[in-house]
Amino acid sequence: MNFLNVFCFMNLPSIEKETLEFWRKESIFKKSLERTKNGPRFVFYEGPPFANGLPGIHHLLTRAFKDVILRYKTMQGFYVERKAGWDTHGLPTEMEAEKKLNIRFKKEIEQMGIEKFIEESRRSVFTYKKEWEEFSERIGFWLDFDHAYITCDNSYIETLWWILKQIWQKGFLYQDYKVVPYCPRCGTSLSSHEVAQGYKKIKEPAITARFELVDEPETYFLAWTTTPWTLPANVALAVNPEIDYVKFSLNNHPEFPQGVYIVSEKKFNDYKNDIKNKKTPEAEFKIIDKFKGSQLIGKKYKPLYKNEAPYKVVGAGFVSVEEGTGIVHIAPAFGEDDMSVGKENNLPVLMTVDEDGKFIDGIGEWKGIFVKNADPLIIDNLRKRELLFQEEMYEHDYPFCWRCKTPLLYYAKNSWFINVSRVREQMIKNNETVNWVPPHIKKGRFGEWLNEIKDWNLSRERYWGTPLPVWECEKCKKRVCVGSVRELEEKSGQKMNNIDLHRPFVDNVVLKCECGGLMKRVPEVIDCWFDSGSMPFAQWHYPFENKDKIDNGEFFPADFIAEGMDQTRGWFYTLLAISTLLGKGAPYKNVISLGLILDANGQKMSKSRGNIIVPKEVVEKFGADCARLYFYTINKAGEAKKFDFKEVQSLYRKFFITLVNSYAFFSTYVEGGFEFKKELCSGNLLDRWIVSRLENLKHQVIKNLDKYDIVSAARFLVDFVDDLSNWYIRLSRRRFQKPETEKEKEEASQTLYYVLLNFIKLTAPFTPFVSEYLYRKLKDGEGSVHLADYPKPDKSLIDAKLEKSMAQVREIVAQALAKRSAAGIKVRQPLSVLKLKDGAWGELKNDNNRELLSLIKQEINVKNVIFDGSISENIELDVEITPELKEEGLLREIVRQIQIMRKKANLKPSDKIFIIYDGEVSATKILEKNKEFILREIRAVGIERGKKEGINQGIEIKVDGGAVWLGIKGVSQ
Repeated sequence: MNFLNVFCFMNLPSIEKETLEFWRKESIFKKSLERTKNGPRFVFYEGPPFANGLPGIHHLLTRAFKDVILRYKTMQGFYVERKAGWDTHGLPTEMEAEKKLNIRFKKEIEQMGIEKFIEESRRSVFTYKKEWEEFSERIGFWLDFDHAYITCDNSYIETLWWILKQIWQKGFLYQDYKVVPYCPRCGTSLSSHEVAQGYKKIKEPAITARFELVDEPETYFLAWTTTPWTLPANVALAVNPEIDYVKFSLNNHPEFPQGVYIVSEKKFNDYKNDIKNKKTPEAEFKIIDKFKGSQLIGKKYKPLYKNEAPYKVVGAGFVSVEEGTGIVHIAPAFGEDDMSVGKENNLPVLMTVDEDGKFIDGIGEWKGIFVKNADPLIIDNLRKRELLFQEEMYEHDYPFCWRCKTPLLYYAKNSWFINVSRVREQMIKNNETVNWVPPHIKKGRFGEWLNEIKDWNLSRERYWGTPLPVWECEKCKKRVCVGSVRELEEKSGQKMNNIDLHRPFVDNVVLKCECGGLMKRVPEVIDCWFDSGSMPFAQWHYPFENKDKIDNGEFFPADFIAEGMDQTRGWFYTLLAISTLLGKGAPYKNVISLGLILDANGQKMSKSRGNIIVPKEVVEKFGADCARLYFYTINKAGEAKKFDFKEVQSLYRKFFITLVNSYAFFSTYVEGGFEFKKELCSGNLLDRWIVSRLENLKHQVIKNLDKYDIVSAARFLVDFVDDLSNWYIRLSRRRFQKPETEKEKEEASQTLYYVLLNFIKLTAPFTPFVSEYLYRKLKDGEGSVHLADYPKPDKSLIDAKLEKSMAQVREIVAQALAKRSAAGIKVRQPLSVLKLKDGAWGELKNDNNRELLSLIKQEINVKNVIFDGSISENIELDVEITPELKEEGLLREIVRQIQIMRKKANLKPSDKIFIIYDGEVSATKILEKNKEFILREIRAVGIERGKKEGINQGIEIKVDGGAVWLGIKGVSQ
């Protein structure tokens, strides 16, 4: 074999681009599939991104974690098809279309015409498709883009219709008038999993209002709210029948108006404690009466804003004393609990706000004002009318639209729901079968979400999405759910040749009802998260085609998926919900849920902060492999990650430079005629140790990857590179540079080649580019590491006892070097003796461990290592320097300086040199006395006193107080 040398200061991005070209030219991805097509299947689902925005640093994170498992399984012989996917429907796409069409409000879409808007939405779907494909390729994430599933394709939509028909037939799809999360800008309701992705911590006014009792003038109920804009829609007050309440008088308070008030007993005590804390002794609180909430039910009060309503107190179990006054103002139009209480007590629903989130006519002086902007106006109005008890700034999490960032409102309207609460227990059971990484997600973030799931708000009052396939008769109001294009043809009596199943085209299809009336489609489209959650089935146009792929378990369930932590309320949830609704069980076996990426200071990334990290910049500076390995090793998968360029640079040096230099060392000292022998037979201690470490490493990496613990596996790899370079290679240099026998060098060369080749195979799934690069150098440019088998451990080569002893040796060396450093003595200066405490270092004292003790002497640079039971510490270093030891130290310094000059002169270790020196006689004595040693150590052909002429490099050093000039020049072979 002929090994190509590499520069020690390699450029990883350049190596990666060279490797990409090789993969393209040789179709390595395709070959990896061809090689394993008869192997067992490993099923992977790719979560579909939107291609109308550029990929971010978080996409690099998730794709890196996906790719490492897929490459690993492929090298193990599994057939891993990697079907790409594109999410296309919904608000993300519609908002881009709105920008291009200069649309600000939903009503403008209707005015312009839905068809034009749909055309623009379709055009914007793949705005950055090319960039996504290039990004995926550049970071080494192999995906089949040629056969990608696309959620807006007719075949995909037809599968969704079929799924909805199954849900309809089970009685789980229904329409109801409920309070739902609603975006007034987008003009549509949202699902709970969409809401969960848009919370922000905000501060806004919270007020306590005074509601005067009808039969007790100047006695007031106090009710607390964070949404003053809902007060004009108030119809009742709610108390908890089981809670203790008090009626009390208040006088002389510097902030609160005097009067008689009713609140929970807990709130009364809070008020009293507040007086003590603020030191306002003049305030007088006096309890007049105590009673249960049940005694308040039915009492009437004067409304803040009069409408047609009973304005009475009702009982409600949800009322608590944890926040507020123990009395809740009820506005059924704007609260889920309020609506439930309203239905139980036959309360009216006062709709004071239109679908743009603005007050309607007849509501005070606030007509046309957005509700959140009206809050301060309403507070001021209450203050002027002496109906405001308290105003405070309140910090809490508030939901914003996950796409347009508008504050959401809870708003009563007709919507279509899937009754997922009916399958909650089955979803929880299905979740029990899943291996979650990190494990606490199963019972924690995801499990708790499942415990509290609400019926899925499926419908959207929008345009670019999968149309809800429900038709309603104009005459008898009968409804049908259509589950296929064929059924649509049968029920309409029309051929659907090449029909686009989107709005407005499908809206024009009219069905014939049994009563003789005409059936028209309801106007809603469905939640785009239903699209992506249906991908296990819709990507194959199931059940219309490829039925066996699902029914026979060929592509269902997935063996593995991975996305960000936010998908516990998104894709992970919708996949499980839809699969459970269909009675298919869990749709995945193993899930990696990844933490959020923050900046180096722990701040969330945002354009406003100017701290967004662009993945392309990271890859072009450090390489995709370095970015990948950084994410694998920075911390546990589910933890938030502070992205620090300094740490990335440190990893670049620690791992990649060290690994490439390890190969560079091998290629420098191994002759071109080297041929690897598959049977290792070296008896050398260091060879046996590094091979044992390698075989153990194989075991650890495979064990952790099989558990989907990528972080632990990657950290083992990083640690091994340090062992290889900074221990094995450094201590083995002499056997390569100045071997005593050919056999000694052959054993070292065979061992290092075996270790490098196997280690590179181990790293291939993690760092696919540099692994490919080094593999091809070790294999004379032949083949690809990604077409090789993943290494299996050879247990016969594992020597656990030796590894344990070597770990002790390294610990002794570390402690001894620390003592050298504390004494200010360099390692080049030999010392006399190192004492080890007898009994503290296991079996190192045994006669068969002399080689290990020799390593200690070599590393610490001491003449002797002895065991002594009388020393107080585990090790004791004699730091006395005798004249003889001092001279030896000076000689080592001279040799070191000559080697530095050789390197600066770009002379290879094999190049012969001649040494010239000059200086004071007293200072040059040491050179003249030790000429033979210097010639042997330096591999020089001669050494003599001379002039500074014709040299390659020269330097002046201090020797024993005198100046010595040294120079070298290359000698022709």
